[in-house]
Amino acid sequence: MKKWKKALALAGGMAVLTAALAGCQMKKYEEIPMPETAAKSSYGAEGVPAGEDRERKGSPVAGETLASTASSSREVESSAVKAEITREPAPAMEARDETVYVNATDLNVRVSPSSTAQSVGKLNRGAKLRRTGYSQSWSRIIYQDRECYVASQYLMDLAPDSRQTAAPTSASSSQGGEVGLNSDWKYAGYSKINSGKAILYKAEGENRRNKVVCVNAGHGTSGGSSVKTQCHPDGTPKVTGGSTAAGATTATAISSGMTFADGTQEAKVTLALAKVLKDKLLARGFDVLMIRESDDVQLDNIARTVLANNLADCHIAIHYDSTSKDKGAFYMSVPNVASYRSMEPVASHWQQHHALGDSLIAGLKGVGVKIFSDGKMEMDLTQTSYSTVPSVDIEVGDKASDHSAASLDKLGNGLADGVELFFAN
Repeated sequence: MKKWKKALALAGGMAVLTAALAGCQMKKYEEIPMPETAAKSSYGAEGVPAGEDRERKGSPVAGETLASTASSSREVESSAVKAEITREPAPAMEARDETVYVNATDLNVRVSPSSTAQSVGKLNRGAKLRRTGYSQSWSRIIYQDRECYVASQYLMDLAPDSRQTAAPTSASSSQGGEVGLNSDWKYAGYSKINSGKAILYKAEGENRRNKVVCVNAGHGTSGGSSVKTQCHPDGTPKVTGGSTAAGATTATAISSGMTFADGTQEAKVTLALAKVLKDKLLARGFDVLMIRESDDVQLDNIARTVLANNLADCHIAIHYDSTSKDKGAFYMSVPNVASYRSMEPVASHWQQHHALGDSLIAGLKGVGVKIFSDGKMEMDLTQTSYSTVPSVDIEVGDKASDHSAASLDKLGNGLADGVELFFAN
C-alpha cells in the first residue's frame, strides 16, 4: 500500500513538471536589441573628425553614449536603430513655425539637443528646413518627418549663396570659385609648386563684411618636402632657426608636417580646423579664401602667400607645433633683427602681422584656449618674408594637444573672435 501511494505521488509530480515544461514552450520571447557601444574611428574618410560637431556648446566624446538603466534620472528615448540613448533635458525653447536655411557644411542633425546625442544625418549649405523651436544654442527642426535638433548658430532666415564652382574669368575676379596663381603677380615667380587651386567663398546676408580672410590649412602638398624655394625675395639668408637652420638661403617648399601622439597626421587636423573656421567666418559675414579643402593641393608656401596677397585682406596659416608638451597656442612673430625688419615686404607690413597675431591670441584666450608664454615666438618664415597683407602662422597646439571635435570647435570660435577683433581695431 505504501509503495502504491509513493508511486502515485511520483506520477503526480511528473505530471505537474510536464505541464510546466509545456507551458514554457508555449510562451513567446522577443529579442531585445542592445545599444551600440563600439567606439567609432576618430577620423572620417575626408580627414574630418568623425561626427564632427559644429555646435558652440557641449563636449563631444569619441564613441557612442551608454544606455541608461532603470534607476537613471535622465530621460531615455529610442534612437533610429532601436538602441537606447540618454540625453539631458531639452533646453527651454521658444515655439516657432518658420523656414530656415543651413549656413554650414556637414551640419549634424541630432536626436536630442546635445552634442553627444546620436547624429541621424548631415545637412549642407543651403538646405531648407522647417524650424518648430528655438533657443540660443539649439533649434528643433523637422527632419525626415520627425523632430530633430541642430545648432542654432548655423541656421539663417535667407538662403545663402551656394559655392560657385565655375572658374572666374581672371584669377583676381571677385566672383566665387576656383582661383589659381597668376604668374604676373609679384613674387609668383619664386614659387615652385603652383598647379593647384584655392576656393573662394562669398558670404551672404545683411551682415556681409566685404572682407576676405585667407584660411590656410598648413601642409597637405604631396611631394612638397623634396622641393626647395628661396627663403627671402632678396636672396639673403634666414636670421633664425626653425625647420630650416639660420643662415640658409633656401627652405623646403612645404613640409609634410608632424604626427600627433595618437598617430594622426598634422595635415589632417589643420584641414579639419580650417573647415570649422571657414563655416564660422562665413556665418559672421566674412568671405573666405580656402587654400585647400582636400588632403593634397599642389600649392607651396610661396604660392599660398601670393594668393593671399592678391585675393584676401589677411592670411591665417593654421599649424600645430612639433613639441610634445601641450604648451598652448602662439603665433610666429617677426624677428627683432634690423636687417630682416628693413627688408621688403617685411618692412612695410610686419607691424600689421603682429596686430593680427595679437588679435587671434586674444580671441583664443577669450574662449579658454591655453596660451604659451606671451602668445608669440620669433621666427623667420617664408610666409612672412613674402606677405604683403596682415599674415601670421598660428600654432594652435602641439603633438600632445587635444584635437577632438570639441577642441576644434573651441579653436574655431577663438580664431573667428580674433578676426573680428582685428578688423574692429
